[in-house]
Amino acid sequence: MQAPVIMTQSSNLKSDYEDIIHLPFIKIRTLSFDEELLNYHYDWIIFSSKNAVKYFSDYFQQLKVDHVAAIGKKTKDYCNQVGISVDFFPENFSQEGFIKEFEVNKGNRIIIPSSAAARPYLQTKLQEKNAEVTKIDLYKPEAYNENIEQAISLLKRNLASGIAFASSSAADYFFKEAKNLNLDSNYNYYAIGKPTFEKIAEYGYTAKIAEEQTIDGLLNIIKESRNRK
Repeated sequence: MQAPVIMTQSSNLKSDYEDIIHLPFIKIRTLSFDEELLNYHYDWIIFSSKNAVKYFSDYFQQLKVDHVAAIGKKTKDYCNQVGISVDFFPENFSQEGFIKEFEVNKGNRIIIPSSAAARPYLQTKLQEKNAEVTKIDLYKPEAYNENIEQAISLLKRNLASGIAFASSSAADYFFKEAKNLNLDSNYNYYAIGKPTFEKIAEYGYTAKIAEEQTIDGLLNIIKESRNRK
């Protein structure tokens, strides 16, 4: 019987799948920002994660904005949960997919509240399309070192067979901590999306990538992989 797989997402995991251990690799630290930015009018606000909605929802009513966009089903669902109506939701749950599907007009004013560690891709591509983009650093991810150390211990004692990374930051924090420990290459790694897959590859490891960039997609690739063995 295979040992369980460690799941790293920071939110509570709701699943009846028993072969997983929930160990978040990231802690969130909220940041202050210039609240004067809330006094301007914006054509769009883009939420790229559930955490962005969570930490901005208290400010949303102060904002003068015409339309709301969300990247990812969990992000959209959380918007609906807190009473924020979503006007645009791409079929592809990635920044790249969003840019391909989102129509932006020259001079559109767009505000993006997100992690300080978020990839600059979204902001850069929108600016290339002549949008005026305001980025707010709402929060900062930090390594949850106690959980990372526990995960390494579980792997070394064969009490876990691998790790499913829910973000590229989680992968980065883990492999930075584990790089000097000569971890066995036989562990199974899973990536929620392409950026996470590429981050794992930077450290010389391979991973199976979820077809859909969601936690459910990540669970599905774990199940499929384990059922083949």
